[in-house]
Amino acid sequence: MSGRARLALCAAAATLMASCALLPLVDPATWILQAALLLALQTGVGALTRRVPLARPLTVAVQALATLMLLTLTFARRQAIVGVIPGPDAFHRFGMLLQVGADDVGRFAIPAPLSDGIRLMLVGGVLVIGLAVDALAVTFRSAAPAGLPLLALYSVAAGLAGGGAAWLWFLLAATGYLMLLLAEGRDRLSQWGRVFGGAPRAPGAGSAGGVVAPVRTGRRIGAVALGVALVVPLGLPALDGGLLGAAGTGVGAGTGGGGTISAVNPLVSLRDSLNVNEDRQVLSYRTSTEDTQEMYLRIVSLDDFDGTAWKPAQRHIEAVPDTFPTPIGLGSDIRRTEIRTSISAADWYAQDWLPMPYPASAVNISGNWRYEPVGRTLVGDHGQNTRGVQYDVTSLVVQPTAEQLALAPEPSASLKREFTKVPESLPAEVAQTARDVTEGSANNYEKAVKLQDYFAVNGGFTYDTQVQVGSGSAAIARFLKEKEGFCVHFSFAMAAMARTLGIPARVAVGFTPGSPQPDGSMSVGLRDAHAWPELYFEGVGWTRFEPTPNRGTVPEYTQTDTPGSNVPDVPRPTQSSSTAPSAAPSASESCSAQQKKLEACASDSAQAAIGSGDDGPPWFLVLALTLAGLAVLAVPLLPMLWRMRVRAVRLGAHGRTEEGAAAHTLAAWQEVTDTAWDHGIAPDDSQTPRKAAARLVRLGHLEEDAEASVHRLAAAVEQVLYAPRPRPTAGLAEDGRRVVAALHASVRRSTRLRALVAPRSAVRVAWAASARWTALTTTLAARRAALLRRPSNQNP
Repeated sequence: MSGRARLALCAAAATLMASCALLPLVDPATWILQAALLLALQTGVGALTRRVPLARPLTVAVQALATLMLLTLTFARRQAIVGVIPGPDAFHRFGMLLQVGADDVGRFAIPAPLSDGIRLMLVGGVLVIGLAVDALAVTFRSAAPAGLPLLALYSVAAGLAGGGAAWLWFLLAATGYLMLLLAEGRDRLSQWGRVFGGAPRAPGAGSAGGVVAPVRTGRRIGAVALGVALVVPLGLPALDGGLLGAAGTGVGAGTGGGGTISAVNPLVSLRDSLNVNEDRQVLSYRTSTEDTQEMYLRIVSLDDFDGTAWKPAQRHIEAVPDTFPTPIGLGSDIRRTEIRTSISAADWYAQDWLPMPYPASAVNISGNWRYEPVGRTLVGDHGQNTRGVQYDVTSLVVQPTAEQLALAPEPSASLKREFTKVPESLPAEVAQTARDVTEGSANNYEKAVKLQDYFAVNGGFTYDTQVQVGSGSAAIARFLKEKEGFCVHFSFAMAAMARTLGIPARVAVGFTPGSPQPDGSMSVGLRDAHAWPELYFEGVGWTRFEPTPNRGTVPEYTQTDTPGSNVPDVPRPTQSSSTAPSAAPSASESCSAQQKKLEACASDSAQAAIGSGDDGPPWFLVLALTLAGLAVLAVPLLPMLWRMRVRAVRLGAHGRTEEGAAAHTLAAWQEVTDTAWDHGIAPDDSQTPRKAAARLVRLGHLEEDAEASVHRLAAAVEQVLYAPRPRPTAGLAEDGRRVVAALHASVRRSTRLRALVAPRSAVRVAWAASARWTALTTTLAARRAALLRRPSNQNP
């Protein structure tokens, strides 16, 4: 092996050894194997280009291009040209993955899950550092500066990870760097021929023996320097409170008693959770109640509204009591049911607050947890979080009636003062809209229901998770104007508007009930993250409302005929129109007889001027030909347009009633089976939903997440078909879209094109038309037979 090839291998090994410092950051650490393979290919490309030989900058450029193609093949193969040549779609894919990776880094604690975005950041970062080290140490023959990118790689990893094994990662990185320096020194010495430092130590050692002394001296110096770097810091006094270290008191990783809680806004990553490509399971639970649709798992309440954002107020925390006190404001005459729930958090889910049903009355959990009595929440102390914890919660299902809420007295002055505060910066149109929407209401309950229905039913709002959260005092006013957003916008706006009406309000953050599993448990995923408003009614307490359309469930106590709540607005004439006669003369009246004679009068309308000349075909012929041309072009696209429309309807909003939810479940299942049919998997109506799901997974080669979605859909269909009283299942539309995308991605390009342009399931249109025609002819035949067989008028 030549000296330069040996140096290239040492450069790659040094990069890989320094990259080991990144291993504690994610779990699992399998990305290092992929990085090692791609790094070896990158090094091989560099070795080949140097053998050509090419100019040094051109060698680096070829290596960079090869690195980009390797990353394209690994992370953006489907978006690339011929799988390896990056185009605009591939670069868009890279940007999206990097954005998702950056969001994941900010959202997850160490070790973070190995998502595609984080994997691209790790593998891509290692390849970039490897390219820099190879270029400096091998191409430009200067190994000493190559330590800078290695130091940057180690410093970033050590600064993020920390921990007791930091010395091991430093040892690996330093060893790799020293190995690189020694390889370069050996290569340089070998170019000078024999070194005259004395006779060879053994017979036959030849000229190479002269190289031994300088190399041995370099090894000794490196070993001594490495030992000093590891041993000396042990005798130095420690300095706490550094930039990356934990410091301070209170809840968190620092020291102290934890007397107050001042937490970060948990809504920073809520939109990202709703938009994740992979809906990972966050929690699973079993509960003693059969009505799981009310099992909202509440994390924290946001009760401090400064006009820019809602956030948790700084409050006193205390030791977790054995039994929580009665919820504030809950009277003895309100119907309630005590339930028990066992919850397990995923090993990767690290949250400071503990998700629980509200209101909890007792929690059985181990670890360092503290109790915040106003929000009735548990928060981790001294670094405690939810990663992998299992706990039992006893909670109440509070079931007030609409009458009890309508007759609720005014709350105490102190509570009302604290929870109805709105800043002066809140735009005036927010309060004005609240007054307009709730006009004519007799009490706070009617106002609350009208606000809920305004957002969820009759206000014209659209649910869209791609909308930015927004900031500043005008964010709510902007949302009321543009009328599109997701749960953050709806809950923020309703809570703020309720406060302007004098109703105590706050925002709760947590999860919707999740999806039922075949084993009887419930699974809660990232996409079940949700925010909702809580309004206070004296005698009932903090009460959940659901203004977000197509999310969660509307509480039963709000489904009542409130005056004016569900009556659509009658269209009114605009102010610009008027029933009074116009004082200005019309065009025909203002045209004089002389002007009419000269044909100088203005035409009454633009259509009256069409076809007035004789120098072209008549307008109706042009229109007919245009329509005929459009029809010829549109007819081949009708199956595709029909399928797109049907898919949007089937996977769109579900009904809020049991009948509507059942229809939505069957429609989502029908869409999955039709999509499979379009991609070559013909339906088999003789199979049960469960057997059909297994067949679809097998023939469609579906991956784990899509497989789970198919089985959830099949379980929901079986419940609709066979259960005495089927319960609505959340997230079926998302499951359907996930399966459709997986089927689309698992076939060849030609199959995808046929499924798009000529879907096989479009034959259902012909079947439906044939069935209707048969029913119509049967009905007509029956009527004709009835007319021919008139009853006799003779008496018996």
